[in-house]
Amino acid sequence: MTVTDTVQHSNLRTHQGRSLDRPLHLAIVGAGSRGTGYARIAARPGSPARITAVAEPRASHRAALAGAHGVPAAARFADWHDLAAGPRLADAVIIAVQDAEHAEAAEAFAARGYDILLEKPMATTAEECDRIAAAADAAGVSLTVCHVMRYMPYTRKVKELLDAGVLGEIVSVQHLEPVGYWHFSHSYVRGNWRRSDTSGPLLLTKSCHDIDWLAHIIGRPVTAVSSFGSLRHFRPERAPQGAGERCVSCAVEPDCDFSAKRLYEAGLREGDPTTGRGHVAWVAAGELTADAVERALAEGPYGRCVYASDNDVVDHQVVNLEYEGGVTASFTLTAFTPMEHRHTKIFGTRGQLTGDGRHIEVFDFATEARTAIDTLAGGASAGEGHGGGDLGLIEAFVTAHREGRPELLLTGAAESADTHRVVFAAEEARLSGTVVRL
Repeated sequence: MTVTDTVQHSNLRTHQGRSLDRPLHLAIVGAGSRGTGYARIAARPGSPARITAVAEPRASHRAALAGAHGVPAAARFADWHDLAAGPRLADAVIIAVQDAEHAEAAEAFAARGYDILLEKPMATTAEECDRIAAAADAAGVSLTVCHVMRYMPYTRKVKELLDAGVLGEIVSVQHLEPVGYWHFSHSYVRGNWRRSDTSGPLLLTKSCHDIDWLAHIIGRPVTAVSSFGSLRHFRPERAPQGAGERCVSCAVEPDCDFSAKRLYEAGLREGDPTTGRGHVAWVAAGELTADAVERALAEGPYGRCVYASDNDVVDHQVVNLEYEGGVTASFTLTAFTPMEHRHTKIFGTRGQLTGDGRHIEVFDFATEARTAIDTLAGGASAGEGHGGGDLGLIEAFVTAHREGRPELLLTGAAESADTHRVVFAAEEARLSGTVVRL
């Protein structure tokens, strides 16, 4: 397996003649949280991109996104298959459907000649990742997976420092993803990513970002991986005495750390579907109104007790990675944290770098000097744009495809398939209790 940082997007070069006289036309496939967010960034005022087609099965979500961007009725589709089968309505497509549909959708749009921005995870199996990469290559189109962490101002600065040799050679890395207690209960206990059989294991659906980020930072292929983790807390036997099946009818809800009622009502008060708790309330209810939130809590999956759901993904996991040349990394993801940025320590032969997704401190062994850097990154959550990563990704994608500048895209399909393969190996190691060698 090879993981590279310099990606040769030869397919993109076939589109260098695209006219700069008009905006880049984008189709959005999936008008949920990610599709809506990417569309908002891509077509913001002053951006050289426009949304020209939308495919989404939920009529309200389809109408909301299409209406916000002036998409005509003839370019609004309930089924993405119909968009893919018809005449091309855009230069490129952003695919943000559910994970299990990624492979089929990517293959279909590649065959129609669309350049593709594919939401993570790339796919739910290594075989599907390889199929996607092969389809893009065969069609001569560019495919970029939404590894937004690579595009954060923070990451760009960390990479700049490492490439300048301020730490000498990297020896080891310690990396933590604090998922956030309310984000975990929303997405991975009550939400779409709660079960490995319908979406994938947590390491894939949440932390393929992090495995890819470590590959980007370390710049070497993984040679071996081990992993441990389990679903420890969000289980029926852990429920407080007297707990009900739904938060709205539960006697212990006022004292519960994971109350859906408190979470989504707080989001309703915030009133902004693009930030924090407002974002998850919008996802749960479909709209930020008192009636919609009340209905979601009483009837929908997001109102269930976290101890009485049908979830099975782990709530904590550690992954140990060995890279070519003996470099090592340890990665921890856990539900039991505030909602905040990742925390990382990078240990080199000349110094140490400590980072938190915004702030960086470099300690120099020779001088014992500490240098502090503030990258001014935004909030960590998806609703807050992943610390500027969402904006950085979309800007890079639009500019790369409009101006024929492949160097702006930091991964290609083959590279993303490689880093996903490490995720699948780690999950195999967790389930088998063995060290998996790549």
